Amino acid sequence: MMNLVTEMLSGNVLSLARLITLVEREGKEVSEIIRSVYPYSGKGCRIGVAGPPGVGKSTVVDKLTALMRQQGQRVGIICADPSSPFTWGAVLGDRIRMQQHYLDEGVFIRSMATPV
Repeated sequence: MMNLVTEMLSGNVLSLARLITLVEREGKEVSEIIRSVYPYSGKGCRIGVAGPPGVGKSTVVDKLTALMRQQGQRVGIICADPSSPFTWGAVLGDRIRMQQHYLDEGVFIRSMATPV
């Protein structure tokens, strides 16, 4: 597990994705992951964007990401999609709306479903 953290800190996005999956599954290693990564969190910040479908959440995130990248910052985007027993959870179109960032190595985008 420490190897995944080391690889992630060196820029390996596959290791980052694997660590997110481990935390998402709430396994026994979550505390160790958090303890290992926290000292490297620096001056990062979190911005939450929420609202009903169609109000422009992805557009806001797209514009914020563009602004942050212009300033040379790296950006991580977690797109959480509430899974509905009625719609079975929507397939996120966020990556389509954020095409300009999708191939940018300074932007990490992770889509995930969350239970309601």
